[in-house]
Amino acid sequence: MATEAKRLKVNDASERLQDFLQWCDRVGLVLSNKVCVSTEGTVADYGMLAKEDIEEREILFTIPRSALLHQETTKVSALLKKEKSSLESSSGWVPLLLALLYESTSPQSHWKPYLSLWPGFKALDHPMFWSKEERDKLLKGTGIPEAVATDLFNIQREYTDIVLPFIIRHPELWNPNTHTLELYTQLVAFVMAYSFQEPQEEGDEEDEEEQKAPNPPMMVPMADMLNHVSNHNANLEFSPDSLKMVSLRRIRKGEEVFNTYGQMANWQLLHMYGFTEPYLDNSNDTADIPISCLYQAAAQDIQSDSEQQLFDERFEVLRQMMGENAALVFSQQGCLTDSELHSALKLLCMSREEFSEFKDNEGWEDDDEDDEKISQAFSNEGLPYLKAPWKRLIHEAARLTLRSYGDGELESDRKLMEDEADRKGLSSRQWRALQVRFGQKVILHGLLELTKS
Repeated sequence: MATEAKRLKVNDASERLQDFLQWCDRVGLVLSNKVCVSTEGTVADYGMLAKEDIEEREILFTIPRSALLHQETTKVSALLKKEKSSLESSSGWVPLLLALLYESTSPQSHWKPYLSLWPGFKALDHPMFWSKEERDKLLKGTGIPEAVATDLFNIQREYTDIVLPFIIRHPELWNPNTHTLELYTQLVAFVMAYSFQEPQEEGDEEDEEEQKAPNPPMMVPMADMLNHVSNHNANLEFSPDSLKMVSLRRIRKGEEVFNTYGQMANWQLLHMYGFTEPYLDNSNDTADIPISCLYQAAAQDIQSDSEQQLFDERFEVLRQMMGENAALVFSQQGCLTDSELHSALKLLCMSREEFSEFKDNEGWEDDDEDDEKISQAFSNEGLPYLKAPWKRLIHEAARLTLRSYGDGELESDRKLMEDEADRKGLSSRQWRALQVRFGQKVILHGLLELTKS
């Protein structure tokens, strides 16, 4: 029975894929005869494989701009443009999401063969679809539960305050009973996982001084079927008439074609895309040290009320500089937020006289340390040679961050990662969560070694 059910599922996916490929032909999407889209032999449900050897800079497929799905190509584009001012939001995604609400539920949608690749969007398994108990248990300390809580709050507010009133005003196109908060949330996850944003055009220096709003997201059929690895072999290029997926190096017959979603740590991949890269494969993995842990580390030496008062003043300045929920980010090579860490350590280790001078001058009067020196000082090579008080603060903050995971020691996680028999007992969610936790812990344990006395 199980085998028959699996066969039916594969057949359904293959039929949907064939319908999509026929649609691609109709809309002018040109696919190289050296590649194929497949439901088998790839790292996810869909992927692209090389049918022949591919050389560097070969075009794998070309997508005309008319085949892209966004707020200006959807059937309801005129209405979205007319009511643009009422659809503004902090995410900037509402027009695209309204287009997807309409197109994904319209039987006559031009985009039906494309959107049918994800039936009901039920296969999406971002942590936002896990129970709160599961998130808190499996992802404690990783930063993901907090990020998801923020996402869900913002999604509900956006739907209630902007989307639902708009839908009610246009009952001929949308229906609150069909276009629910649940479907809206699923489509947010779909946009998170599969949309693309076109890079801003490079302007002159005067233009760069004025911060331009990022381009809105758009759905790019075919491009969104390529899976991600940090060491990718293809890249999407934008031109006025079309988008092209181009090989970055030689791809041998039988190899999968991979795009990249950017330099993403595993916690970001799981949070935004619902998957992780295997440990060691992801060279962009990071671990965060919340400034709250830096606060706790620095507060341990306070011995009097006057010292506490001075410390609170310094930390308030730091909070204003970095933000309430800021974090220091460490990679496998050192601190990525080195300027922020440098400023934090200087501030927290100031004497009363130095802090008074700092306030009088409204900051550091002369900071002759250049960015390159700071970057070197907080790299793995430079960390062991920092001033002793600075090393102690980083060491203690890393130790406190490790405590926040609240689970087993690093070596027990390592055994679970490496023991194939033990791994078989893990669900896919448990495995992905372990990948995130273990990668972060390895970085933090490495930081402990680099900063020990």
